[in-house]
Amino acid sequence: MEHKVFAYKTLDDLTDNLKAIGQTLRPVTDLSVLAKPISFGSIQMDNRIAFQAMEGCDGEVSGAPSELTRRRYRRFAASGAAFQYIEATAVVPTGRANPLQLTINEQTAPAFAEMVKEMRAVAKEKGVCDPFIAIQLTHSGRYSKAPDRSPAPVVAWPDPERDPKGVTPHVITDEELDALENAYVAAAKLAKQAGVDCVDIKCCHGYLLNELSGARLRPGQYGGSFENRTRLINNVTRRIREEVEIPMMVRLNIHDEYPFPYGFGVDEQDFRKPDLTEPKKLVDILIGNGVSIIDCTAGNPYYNPHVNRPFDTAGYVPPVSQLEQLMKHLNTVREMKEHNPNAVYIASMFTWLRQFAPHLAAAAIKDGWFDMAGWGRQSFAYPDFPHELLENGQMDPKKCCMACSKCTDLMRTGNVTGCVLRDKYYTDLYQSIPAEKRPKPTKDLREKV
Repeated sequence: MEHKVFAYKTLDDLTDNLKAIGQTLRPVTDLSVLAKPISFGSIQMDNRIAFQAMEGCDGEVSGAPSELTRRRYRRFAASGAAFQYIEATAVVPTGRANPLQLTINEQTAPAFAEMVKEMRAVAKEKGVCDPFIAIQLTHSGRYSKAPDRSPAPVVAWPDPERDPKGVTPHVITDEELDALENAYVAAAKLAKQAGVDCVDIKCCHGYLLNELSGARLRPGQYGGSFENRTRLINNVTRRIREEVEIPMMVRLNIHDEYPFPYGFGVDEQDFRKPDLTEPKKLVDILIGNGVSIIDCTAGNPYYNPHVNRPFDTAGYVPPVSQLEQLMKHLNTVREMKEHNPNAVYIASMFTWLRQFAPHLAAAAIKDGWFDMAGWGRQSFAYPDFPHELLENGQMDPKKCCMACSKCTDLMRTGNVTGCVLRDKYYTDLYQSIPAEKRPKPTKDLREKV
C-alpha cells in the first residue's frame, strides 16, 4: 500500500486498511486491558501504557536536568502512564548527542534524585499511579557532538553511507570500549542512588551499542562474530546484575532496517525484511543476565525516520504506508515474545494512529503479542492522554500529535524541543526562528527510496 497521510475517521477505516494489507489483527472497542496491572518479579506497574524516551535537548551544560527538563517530567508524572523514562542520559561526556544532553555523574546525580522525587510527588498530588521510572543510559556513538555542536562521531567501524561528510570519525578502540563498560556500571550505581526503579541500556537507532551489534567488518574482540558484536552489552548487563542489583531493561532495535553487513536483525538480501535470528539470540542472553523488560523498536531516525517516527510528510515518500511499517514492527515484537516470553515486552510506534492507537494496542495485548504499548511524541503533544483514556475510554483527537515533525525541526536548529502545535512554550520558540533559518526538507536524512 502506498504511503498516505493519516486520514482515518472511524475504526472501520482502520480495519479496512488492515484487511487491505493482509493483517488479521483488528482494533477493539474494549480497552480495559490497558488498565490491567503488570507484575513481573520485583517489577510492578499499574497499567499497560508506557511513555517512551523523548529527548528535550534542554539539560544544563553540566548534564543535570534544567528547570525546563523538570517541567516536562512534571507533566509526564501527572499523566497516569505506569511506565516512564528519563530520556537518553550519557554515561561519558564524549557520548553526548548535543551539548545539553543529560549526563549522569557524581556532580549531576543529586539533581536527578531531586527530579525523581518531584515526579513522585506530582503523581501523588494528581492522584494518578506512582510511575515506574527508568533512566536510559547511552553513548551516542556516531551522532556525538562536541560542546560547540560540531560533529564528533565515535563509531564502531566506518560506514560510507552514514559517516558525516567532511569529518573523519573516531573508530573507538577496544581499550576505550573496555573502559566504557565501567562507565555504564558506574552510571547504573548513581542511578540507583537517585531513586529510579530501573536502568535501561540503550541499544537502538544507530547509537553506539546498536552499531556494535552490526559491526561485522570490525576486527578484534568487539567485532566480527555475534559473540564479539554483543560483548559490550552482555558484559554491561551481567555486571549491573552482579554489582548494582537494580532492575534492568534494554531499548532494543530488533530490526535496524539498514543494509547488511551493517544492519542488525536484517535479511542479507533485503534489509527491509526482518531476520530475527540474532535478535532472538541476544534477547536470550539479556534475559539470562537479568534483564526484565525488552522495549522494542526499529530503524534509524537519521537514515529512515519513517521506520520509527509518526511520519506523514518530511521531504520524501516512504516505500510503504505508515500502517504497514507499524504492523511490521508489531509482528516482530510478537515473534520475539513468542520466542522468549520471560520478560515484559513493550511495543512502539503507536503515536501515528492518534485516537485509534489504544484500540489496536488493546487488541494486540489481549492476544498476547506484547505486554505494554509505548508512545513517544504523543507524550510531547498530549501528556495527559493516559489519565483521560483510562478515565473516559477515549483520546481527544484535537489534542493528538499531528506528525508534523516540527519538534524535530527545533532540534535541527539547535534548540530545545517539544510540541510546537500543542505547547505554547514551543510554539513561541518556533515562531521566533526566522523562516529562512527553519530546516528545509533534506535528502541527507533519508533512506534511499
